[in-house]
Amino acid sequence: MYCRLSKEDETKTGPESESIQNQRSMLLRYAAEHGYTVQAVYIDEDYSGADRHRPAFNRMLAAAERREFDVILAKTQSRFTRDMELVEKYLHGKFAEWGVRFIAVVDHVDTQDRAGKKARQINGLINEWYLEDLSDNVRSVLTHKRWQGDYIATYALYGYRKDPADHRRLLPDPAAAAVVRRIFALYLQGYGTARIAQALNREGIPPPSVYRRQHGGTARPVTGQWSRATLHQMLTNRTYVGDLEQGRRRKVSYKSAKSVRLPRTQWIIVPGTHEGLVSRADFDAVQRQLARRGRGRR
Repeated sequence: MYCRLSKEDETKTGPESESIQNQRSMLLRYAAEHGYTVQAVYIDEDYSGADRHRPAFNRMLAAAERREFDVILAKTQSRFTRDMELVEKYLHGKFAEWGVRFIAVVDHVDTQDRAGKKARQINGLINEWYLEDLSDNVRSVLTHKRWQGDYIATYALYGYRKDPADHRRLLPDPAAAAVVRRIFALYLQGYGTARIAQALNREGIPPPSVYRRQHGGTARPVTGQWSRATLHQMLTNRTYVGDLEQGRRRKVSYKSAKSVRLPRTQWIIVPGTHEGLVSRADFDAVQRQLARRGRGRR
């Protein structure tokens, strides 16, 4: 049995609820009615149907390839996947090779029914269109929030912390803010980004990724040092003068984690949204100095 819950399901209640409990009880009842013995229940919570890296999903596929069971039950085809490519790969390809039957209880999808292939393909297209529309809607909402001056990133920019009373607002983080001010001051004194990075690393000052890890921002281990690229990003970020700068990058597709850097003209910059860490005069002076030095000799 396979159950999946994602953020898009959280608003559904009552008979349409996609909760794990709802899915599990429905599938257990179906299995009992049809005389199936349940070998395992695979559950992915907070994963999109387009995500190919769902841990339980991939464990189930590996077990299917090893012929550990004969049937996969899901509430609907979209619980299994909303990706048309995966519909074709598994429902109409690999499962037949492995001798595994797929049944979606609510959709009446059954890979044993050869005549139902077109219906499964149509279901797959509709599910993929749903994801594409959802992605466009989410992108539109996030763009609107950026233009409103709402900070929408998961973690606060280095030098700041999220306001506990309103996570859309930034407040200075005293320890990291002092490092930011020092970096700008050193650059104005003639230090290049390479020298600044060497000084910070020599003194054992944690770079942004490590600092975030130390302050509970991420559970995964992080190591690293200050680099010229990190410093250049900081020195050119207008957020440090109090103007919220967001939207530097955009995902190439709702189906891909890859993103591309946008031209500066497409960035979203809202002035005066929070307390700056450096003065506008110093920030502008740094930009002039960066331009004179050129990208190759920062």
